[in-house]
Amino acid sequence: MKIIGITGPTGAGKTTALGALTALGACIIDADAVYHRLLEESAPLREALVARFGDICDQVGRIDRKKLGEQVFTDPAALADLNGITHRFVGEAIAQLLAGAEASGCPAAAIDAIALIESGLGARCDAVVGVIAPAEVRVRRIMAREGIPEDYARKRVSAQKGENFFRENCDYVLENTEDDTPQSFGGRALVLFTEILDRE
Repeated sequence: MKIIGITGPTGAGKTTALGALTALGACIIDADAVYHRLLEESAPLREALVARFGDICDQVGRIDRKKLGEQVFTDPAALADLNGITHRFVGEAIAQLLAGAEASGCPAAAIDAIALIESGLGARCDAVVGVIAPAEVRVRRIMAREGIPEDYARKRVSAQKGENFFRENCDYVLENTEDDTPQSFGGRALVLFTEILDRE
């Protein structure tokens, strides 16, 4: 089973790229969804986060992601601590999902993760593809998708790695330009992923 890592900043078009992989029969593992499930279900993860970040729970004892976000988006050291805690838990859960995908006969699996490279997950992949787009395009997409104000969207964008990081650390780069439609970008993604999966 081939494993393709998909990474890139938020709002760049990873969902469209993943649609192309789904069309090719790949199982998709969304690291963000794994992380959110663990926030709900994993007591050890919750305990580790509260020990580091303090009062970040809501009235019923669940992690309040906005409270947590406010602490880490503007503080690189806090963000590094958050990543250090979460990457271990998420990595273990993804290893189980990959084993399940292989056992079920999937021809390929894609790991979708913003921190694919930093977390070490990229090292498990046969190919790492970075999906990038201009910052202004990403700000507009995030605002439309999540209904958040512009200043919060800009904070999100500026807290993430720049496109040079992805150019330098990925095997392939898919660039989603201002002129692209989902169809044109998805078509280029399909061509690239077909090439990767066809290689021995």
